[in-house]
Amino acid sequence: MIDYMQFCTVARGSEVLGELWTPLVVRELLCGSRRFNDIHRGVPKMSATLLTQRLRKLEAIGVLERRRVDKAWEYHLTTAGEELRPIVVGIGHWGARWIGSRLRREQLDAGFLMWDIRRFARLEEFPAQQRTVVHFRFRDAPAAERRWWLVVQDLTADLCRDDPGHDVTVIVDATVRALTEVWTGDSHPQQAILEGALTVQGAGHQGRQLWRWLGRSLFAPTRMARG
Repeated sequence: MIDYMQFCTVARGSEVLGELWTPLVVRELLCGSRRFNDIHRGVPKMSATLLTQRLRKLEAIGVLERRRVDKAWEYHLTTAGEELRPIVVGIGHWGARWIGSRLRREQLDAGFLMWDIRRFARLEEFPAQQRTVVHFRFRDAPAAERRWWLVVQDLTADLCRDDPGHDVTVIVDATVRALTEVWTGDSHPQQAILEGALTVQGAGHQGRQLWRWLGRSLFAPTRMARG
């Protein structure tokens, strides 16, 4: 536990938000995750025990509250938690502007990438009144994370690690780094395609419709503006 032993509210606020993983747990809540497993999918390298501890601490200080919904516990941000939105989002935009990706190999994570794509996909841009299935194949991910299916229908997105058995609309074949850099705004899809690190079958020439459907990450516009 961090303790700066100062009355300054910058210090006291940092004692909460400066703890390892806490800003990312808050990020997940701000992005709409409510149940424990959904929050954990956004921080897959965090142990379940530590996540439980962080959630309990955030509840104790009034950042979130637990609610019983349909026989399961959900975590909802309070007014105090919502006031963290511009702070957390601001950190993200600052990182996109001044740090960029510059990702080390160990920072690449196919599972988190797919979870981020699933929650920020532009559902209203997908074909209406029909099912769209995007099959992602990662060439260099661990065996358990090489195949993903994004199923979108009726403005709802489901992310599957096992074949859901539906006809596939689009196939995306890429390295984890290539798709991550496209998603974060560090690379353009056409550039990755020309380099051979990404291929798209379906969704128009070079997957033009696919990028309209998926969009980019929340912070990609800031990164792209930085150049």
